[in-house]
Amino acid sequence: LLAAMEQKDIYYDRSDFIETKTRNKVSKQSILCGVQNIIIDEKGKTIIHPNSIIRGDLAKIRIGKNSIICSGAVIRPPTKQLTGRQSMLSYVPQQFGEYLYIGENSVVSAASIGTHVRIGKNCVIGRRCILKDCCEIADNTVLAPDTVVPSFALFAGSPGKFAEELPECIKDVHRDLAIGYYTHFLARS
Repeated sequence: LLAAMEQKDIYYDRSDFIETKTRNKVSKQSILCGVQNIIIDEKGKTIIHPNSIIRGDLAKIRIGKNSIICSGAVIRPPTKQLTGRQSMLSYVPQQFGEYLYIGENSVVSAASIGTHVRIGKNCVIGRRCILKDCCEIADNTVLAPDTVVPSFALFAGSPGKFAEELPECIKDVHRDLAIGYYTHFLARS
């Protein structure tokens, strides 16, 4: 566990990123649709990598502080069926907690994600899923729509199922990894 926490410096070109006044770092090669609906916590320190897509044009998306959105990740609000005289689809706002890590090439259509959550690379988080605080989704996992991942649970596989219980210290581990990632994400001189 300690070896996993020892992070190496990651260098980026300052000209390739926009740094906000709250120290968020957003790649100019990311695609942010409907920026007026993408709200990043005012405490900032979130990193959005190149080739990631955030679809704020579909519904409001709130992202907590110290979050990492890796290259190729897609955040897309989920749909829900509205019943009535005419059946219609509507997009549901997304709420993501702080210290969130979304791995490379993962597609996230969850309704909500708690704090201290780690999603591996190449995952698909189905429509309206709810990921509670302090959980993990293993690499290459596919969660079916409406899946609820409880706190302190690791889900893995396709379809994603409970794999093991996580220790209570996972909250501290996820926080330290997110802060460490930001600290080691350095502009080239």
